[in-house]
Formats: sequence, C-alpha cells, structure tokens
Amino acid sequence: MRPGKLSDSILKRTVLKQIKQQRSEVLCGAGIGEDCAIFACEDGNLVSSVVSYVVADRQDMIRSIYKATNNLATAGAEPFAVMLSIILPERASEEKLKKLMDGAAQAARELNLQIAGGHTTVSRYVSEKLVTVTAYGKVPTDKTYTTKGAKPGQDVVMTKWIGLEGTAILANKKREELLTRYPEYLVEEAASFDKYLSVIPEAATAVKSGVCVMHDASEGGILATLWELAESSGVGLHIDMKKLPIRQETVEVCEFCDVNPYELLSGGCLVMTAEDGNSLVLALQEQGIPAVVVGKITDSKDRMIFNGEEKRFLDKPAADEIYKYI
Repeated sequence: MRPGKLSDSILKRTVLKQIKQQRSEVLCGAGIGEDCAIFACEDGNLVSSVVSYVVADRQDMIRSIYKATNNLATAGAEPFAVMLSIILPERASEEKLKKLMDGAAQAARELNLQIAGGHTTVSRYVSEKLVTVTAYGKVPTDKTYTTKGAKPGQDVVMTKWIGLEGTAILANKKREELLTRYPEYLVEEAASFDKYLSVIPEAATAVKSGVCVMHDASEGGILATLWELAESSGVGLHIDMKKLPIRQETVEVCEFCDVNPYELLSGGCLVMTAEDGNSLVLALQEQGIPAVVVGKITDSKDRMIFNGEEKRFLDKPAADEIYKYI
C-alpha cells in the first residue's frame, strides 16, 4: 500500500465495514472525513481525537499535538488534555526522548493543555520513533459539529493559506539548497510557517459566526480536504482554484522541490461551510484571521474545480506530496 492515509476504498471495505458494534453513548464515530469521536456526557459532550506521527525531532512532536487538537477544534470543542504513547527503537537515547518531551511540554504550554499520561516503551520491532497523541476536549451539546452537515447552497470558506505545514517541513529539510536560489528572508519565513498551525482561534470565532461544518486541512493537502468534506456529507462542490489562498513562499519552495502545493500537508488551514460565507469571512477578518470564500456546496455528486475557463473533476485523494521527502 502507498505511504500515508489509506485510500477511501480500502478504508471503507477493510476498516469501516468491520465496525458493527454500536453504543448509544457514541454520538459520532469512525467515518470518512471524521477526525473525532464524540461521546455523550451529562453536562455536554466529550470529544476525542487520535493521531500517529513518526517523530524525528521536537518540532515533529509539537506538530502531532497541534494536529490532534485541531481535530477537536473542528468539532467545536475546547481541548484540555492529551495522552502520549511513545515507541522508541533500541538505538534511541535518553537525550532524544528528553527533546521529544520538551517539544510536547512546549505545545502543552502554548495550547493550555495538560499531558495527562500515556505510555513509553522501547521496541526492537520499530526503526523510527513513533508517537500516538490522544487529545480530549469538551463542548456544549448544542455546539457540536461533524463533517456530515454540509448542505447545497452553503458557501465554502477557507482560513489562512494552503500548504503551510508542508512548506515549513520542506524549508527546514532543504534549507541549504533553497538558499542557493532564494534570499535568506524568504527561506526563513517559509521555515517558520509552523507558527500558523493552530486552527483553534478561527474555529472558536466560526462557532459564534454561523459556521455549519469545519474540517482542518492536513494530509493530502487542500484537495483531499475538500474531497473528504464532500464525501462525508454526500454533496457536490464547485471550487474556484484561483481563490485558493497560497503564500508566495509556498509557491517558491514547492517549485524548487517539485511538489504540488494543492496536495501538500496543509495543517493550519481550516475549511468551513456556512449559509452566509461573506459574513463568516468578515467575522474572521475582524479577529485578524485571513479568510476567503472559495466555492459552493452543490446538490449534485459532482466535485468540480474551476480554473478560469478550464474545469475538471476533483479526484479522490492522492498520497501527500510530503512523502517524496519523508
């Protein structure tokens, strides 16, 4: 199988099809585009999300925690804790583990989270350091969101820019090579795009401003995110390619590395639907969060990308471009 997320077809027939047992306490469980489980509680809902990362350094650990908490934010939840399961290869040193935990502690401070526990072990069966982050959040019953709520006629809104996370990874990995072509300020800015990774602020504003569905862009890039949103809700899409926001630094880094920015890790970008997308954009902009309407939800099954006079169908998600380098 290809690296990265399972394809939709394998996920449906080999994973989701086997999940038959249902419990009334589970309000939202496994599904295409569903990054959280939602559990009924007496005073609201408990939301949980699990992500797994290969972590080479402390920055990878930070990204993994941001990804897990971003998933919670798209359900309308306020993250409060994470649990960490870390598996180390035999060659790993205590110093390497300390650096990973330094990264985890930094992310916890920045996001006001408690690291509530987990498990750490050394295994002869792994060759890289692996972390699984389980994040927990809480949300009022009437403020809970899933990706199944997109309806025809709603606007599609995006925050910030596509490819942020992937750009930061590539700029750091290929820093010296990039400096042979581009000025230092451009490379340093691209490498610092991790500062945009959290979507918690925009999700909090969106909840107060008429949002219907939220889905954070991540693996597979913006095109995979749009596909997952439409697939989960069983709707069509019309997306204006020219309106998809992208930083010039991303354009330059992706051109140098020969990767497609539209299929590149896009953590930090939140995709939403709303009955009045322009009002949602205005509310976000008032909080200093860049946002734009990029398209519409339609009542057909067609998922279309328009680029001027050209149009094409949105393909099923491909392997993320970042796997050319990691």
